[in-house]
Amino acid sequence: MDLFDRTPSTATTMGEEAPLAYRMRPLTLDDFVGQQALVGPEKPLRRMAESGVVRSMILWGPPGVGKTTLAELLARASGAHLEHLSAVMAGVKEIRSAVERAQQRTSPTLLFLDEIHRLNKSQQDALLPHVESGLLTLIGATTENPSFEVNSALLSRARVYVLKPLSHDELIQVLSQALNDPEHGLGKRSIEVEEGVLEALAHASAGDARRALGLLETACDFTVQHGDKEVLHKAVLADVVGHQSSAFDKQGDAYYDLLSAIHKSIRSSRPDSALLYMARFLQGGGDPLDIVRRLTAIASEDVGNADPRALPLVIAAWDAYLRLGDYEGQRAIAHAAVHLAVAPKSNRIDRAWKAAQQFVQQQPQLEVPNYLRNAPTKLMEQLGHGQGYRYAHNEPYGYPAGSAHDCWPDELPKMRFYEPSEFGQEKRFGEIMAWREQRDQEADQAP
Repeated sequence: MDLFDRTPSTATTMGEEAPLAYRMRPLTLDDFVGQQALVGPEKPLRRMAESGVVRSMILWGPPGVGKTTLAELLARASGAHLEHLSAVMAGVKEIRSAVERAQQRTSPTLLFLDEIHRLNKSQQDALLPHVESGLLTLIGATTENPSFEVNSALLSRARVYVLKPLSHDELIQVLSQALNDPEHGLGKRSIEVEEGVLEALAHASAGDARRALGLLETACDFTVQHGDKEVLHKAVLADVVGHQSSAFDKQGDAYYDLLSAIHKSIRSSRPDSALLYMARFLQGGGDPLDIVRRLTAIASEDVGNADPRALPLVIAAWDAYLRLGDYEGQRAIAHAAVHLAVAPKSNRIDRAWKAAQQFVQQQPQLEVPNYLRNAPTKLMEQLGHGQGYRYAHNEPYGYPAGSAHDCWPDELPKMRFYEPSEFGQEKRFGEIMAWREQRDQEADQAP
């Protein structure tokens, strides 16, 4: 079947009537809605179509934004034969069959490989030499980050283009076209929609044109006849749209992007934004404990000693979630997140720990001074272990003053890893440390 054929006879071969989303696929770039950064005047895909020369590419974007349609339009514009494979079903055998068919043609072959991220390494390797030789022009489509899922050799031979979800206005445009198109859409039925219907359908579709057209087609099964017109009332949409779960792939980018957004919102002291992304994460089916784990890291990495209560509070929220269950436990997690967002911030613990790790890597000769070592045996006592150690609780102010007892190895250059900030409790820590340094100086100068 010709992939570009939208005639009624073609629709009939697919069933009583092809789905509205299929029938409404545009036949030219001028009819394409959305992705103007790629198909607008003088933009990359527009220029390819106008020149008739299509280069290998990967189209990366969410469902229903036009990846398959763009492949069809580019194949038509270039005069290439379009081979359509899905990585879910295709293996090395199917790829080799496509290669053999391409070798028998005089016209160029454009291979559209849907869900290319599902190809394993051997399947990608089977494809690589034929893309490199130019026998196949590859258009891969993926909803996952290709930099993680596509091997570097194949990725280096294909330009990656990012497709965005359709905007609210673009979705309304798609729906309006479908209602008014008498040849491929619903125009023959003279459907009149109540105010707010298209807006509600666009909102429920979350940037997915295919979903928007599917919802419209289903909703139009519930129109009410008024004279020579059918009327689509907004009241029927609740049953048509149903509950919007906004689910996402728990191994995909969206999952980790939301966790990143939660972290960065808290680091930026924006509690409302943090709650927004947390709610979206949980509504999509994310694990609440993944949020708690991230909050635990934030408590040390971004709040630190500016608010020493932060870490125990997060651990308490973790415990509360496990004890109370999901419904009540989510509120405890939100409690901890808001506290972290509002709390004063300091990354001095994180900086100090990384600096200490780096320093130790460069000091393989590091040894513990004798006076800090234990002496559980007579031999160790004779070797001087523990000699000269000053018990802090027996010292004035509970502090053994003097640089000779700073617990630092004598053979290593003295370093300062931890520098308290001026925020929250850490400001007080800085004052305490300064006071102790003054005691050290006085002890060093004493006879």
